[in-house]
Amino acid sequence: MKFTDGFWLMREGVRASYATDVRDIREGEGRFTAYAAVHRVRERGDTLNTPLVTVECFSPAEGVIGVRATHHAGKAAHGPEFSLNRDETAGAGILKREGTLTELTSGPLTVRLDTDKPWGLEFLDADGQRLTAVERRGTGFATAPDGSHHMIGQLALGVGEYIYGLGERFTPYVKNGQNVDIWQADGGTSSEQAYKNIPFHLSSRGYGVFVNHPGKVSYEIGSESVGQVQFSVQDQSIEYYVIAGPTPKDVLRRYTGLTGRPALPPAWSFGLWLTTSFCTPYDEETVTAFVDGMAERDIPLGVFHFDCFWMREYQWTDFRWDPDVFPDPEGMLRRLRERGLKVSVWINPYIAQKSELFAEAVAQGYLVRRPNGDIWQWDLWQPGMALVDFTNPAAREWYAGQLRTLLDMGVDCFKTDFGERVPTDVVWHDGSDPERMHNYYAQLYNSTVFELLEKERGPGQAVLFARSATAGGQQFPVHWGGDCFASLGAMAESLRGGLSLSLSGFGFWSHDIGGFEGTPDPAVFKRWLAFGLLSSHSRLHGNVSYRVPWAFGEEAVDVARKFTLLKHRLMPYLYGAAVEAHRTGIPVMRPMLLDFPDDPACRTLDRQYMLGPDLLVAPVFTAEGDVEFYVPEGTWTHLLTGETVQGPAWRRETHGFDSLPLYVRPGALLPLGADDQRPDGDWLKDLTLLVTPDTDGAEITVPDLDGRPATVFRAVRDGEEVRVTSEGAATTFRVRPV
Repeated sequence: MKFTDGFWLMREGVRASYATDVRDIREGEGRFTAYAAVHRVRERGDTLNTPLVTVECFSPAEGVIGVRATHHAGKAAHGPEFSLNRDETAGAGILKREGTLTELTSGPLTVRLDTDKPWGLEFLDADGQRLTAVERRGTGFATAPDGSHHMIGQLALGVGEYIYGLGERFTPYVKNGQNVDIWQADGGTSSEQAYKNIPFHLSSRGYGVFVNHPGKVSYEIGSESVGQVQFSVQDQSIEYYVIAGPTPKDVLRRYTGLTGRPALPPAWSFGLWLTTSFCTPYDEETVTAFVDGMAERDIPLGVFHFDCFWMREYQWTDFRWDPDVFPDPEGMLRRLRERGLKVSVWINPYIAQKSELFAEAVAQGYLVRRPNGDIWQWDLWQPGMALVDFTNPAAREWYAGQLRTLLDMGVDCFKTDFGERVPTDVVWHDGSDPERMHNYYAQLYNSTVFELLEKERGPGQAVLFARSATAGGQQFPVHWGGDCFASLGAMAESLRGGLSLSLSGFGFWSHDIGGFEGTPDPAVFKRWLAFGLLSSHSRLHGNVSYRVPWAFGEEAVDVARKFTLLKHRLMPYLYGAAVEAHRTGIPVMRPMLLDFPDDPACRTLDRQYMLGPDLLVAPVFTAEGDVEFYVPEGTWTHLLTGETVQGPAWRRETHGFDSLPLYVRPGALLPLGADDQRPDGDWLKDLTLLVTPDTDGAEITVPDLDGRPATVFRAVRDGEEVRVTSEGAATTFRVRPV
């Protein structure tokens, strides 16, 4: 939201006040509070009939400094609030006052206030170098023409500084110059709207900023004041946390330590998922034909997903199989399970009026109401649909109970679709502020389902396919990119969204292979297959057409087979990266910036990524196979061909549909499993360890199926040979060059 009209003026009808003159500082244990007038005070009369901005600085965790600026403190807090892992004992700031300087230090991060200067805060790294600062107009409030009150924060941008994150955004990867509203929307992948809005941004200078507000946060990233990141909320107070690095990985570790780390998905979820698609006709015969077709073509399948029409039309969600289409669901699920498949079904948080559950939910008070007491309803998506009120504990248990019946029947996991179009003209059971609940609803929805899965299936066996999320939603993986077109352009925009989300604290991400809307050209489908099977999670899904590989030709079958088998062999490595995401918050699919923050060329790359720490993937976005990508310093080895290339360098290559740039990092030790038929096999048996021309001193830990460390491998070069030693469960392995 913009408030100014150029540098000198305010927009018509906007009245703004900014902290200007520090009038007092009060010390607390590991914190301080500053009181700032909104103009220079020259005499006593200047203290009358004027606002005073209260600014508190504190440390909720090591390496994190919070700033809370308040105009009127008497506004009632109705919630919801983000659930944060505050550790003010471990992270308690060290307060120091000397002359006109007040400093609060937490780990490698210091905030400094100098009362001898106009209002401002400087944030310094461990070496005393400036990271960012609150400058002129950096703390204030404004009243808009409609009378709404907005709190404003600004942090300065350095020369050449880039900003990333803010959720799964499909607009340009580098956010400089954009205005972004943190507001959940069902807008597909080809608009400025986003399903997953996260009020956290990461800077190329090695710090992050989290705005602790679950409602709408409006960002102007060098787009109103070109040297500032501005964020504003319609409230009387704004709170944000500056999070230390020095590396982007350090920032993500601290951020996810505060907002929650991803659960570890089960190993079986890393296999290939196949769906019925959405509006296509299907029944058990169709499903069986798909499963048979995959087996006959030697394409291992891990999960079969039933999309919306497993239920009766007009009745979503009633959690009842359509008896005319699936007369024996228990038997069908048993037959799929006997073939080694897991089963996923689609759900959403809405109850259609025609559903048998609607009257029950109304009677029990489980649906969101309007201020006059009516049930909130509309006809968009499902006729007369209402929204489950997850702020009501009884409604959450009721909803979970419906899902429990499906789990008892043989379903293994759920696609938690929707959760974005949440109304604001409503009253919530717990009295939550509707504006704040609009974004936060996704957290209650997904946590209700995920926690049920953990309870019923056990820790480590819960997985979702979720579309909507807010800050903290990374705790409930997996998330997928939503509705994209079946085109190479949409494939690229999907990757941009995934990279943006990964820099927002999300460890696992997927997308619809081949695109959702429309039917992909065979070339699009085959290019997307390689990309999809080199993502953390891989799903074949469409809208009006099936995504079985043979529908796109025999070569598509070959490509699907090749990359599915490769992903299975990579599972000792990929699951190690998954464990790292679970423990540290470092994502499985990583923008190049994360692993190479000191390489300027890596700061803007949005068409390639690191899959785990040691594999560079550059999807091909042309039918002809032409691809341009960048390799950082060192000798990189192509995993499929053994070809080596020397970096730093830009590369132009041409690849067939069965290939793409897939390079092993210099010095890596890469474990491959022997079993290429499933993602959750005994990958510790007969491991192969790949070494590069300069592998020396490398170490890698291979986990077991539960994510526990199983074997540590260490490689030491001795002349032309590399000796690898092991410590742990794996005793038989072989070593060979990539």
